[in-house]
Amino acid sequence: MKNFWQVIKFTLFSISAGIIQLASNALFSYVFRWDYWVSYFISLVLSVIWNFTFNRRYTFKSAENVPKAMSLVFCYYLVFTPLSIWWGARLEALGVEDILVTAFSMVINFVTEFAFQKFVIYRKSENTNALAVTDSFKIIMKVVKTPLDKKVCLA
Repeated sequence: MKNFWQVIKFTLFSISAGIIQLASNALFSYVFRWDYWVSYFISLVLSVIWNFTFNRRYTFKSAENVPKAMSLVFCYYLVFTPLSIWWGARLEALGVEDILVTAFSMVINFVTEFAFQKFVIYRKSENTNALAVTDSFKIIMKVVKTPLDKKVCLA
């Protein structure tokens, strides 16, 4: 059940990051008329920062060192970004609309990034931040239901 809620949270944060990416990409592409790869790259960076911040805190509840975790995200995007720019430029050259190319890239990104974050970045640090500790304490307190005048030793 914990993994189910983790996927739901990741999905919701990814959708919000996707909205940021699509809106900024549309602004850069249609209003400023920037080249595909420039618009895509900047909108991707904005989306990644947003997504990383919220998934680290709420989805994986990790106390992992931020520079270390972000450098691993950077490594993921060192592979993903050139590939997605390459296939995006190819699809655009075939006449596929920018927004559809971006949506396709976002789906591929969603699946691969969840797996990378879960099994690489936060593999050993899930549920280690203060939020996770508080949640665990609440669960313990629900299990140990005693009148306030009794002393309970959980040790």
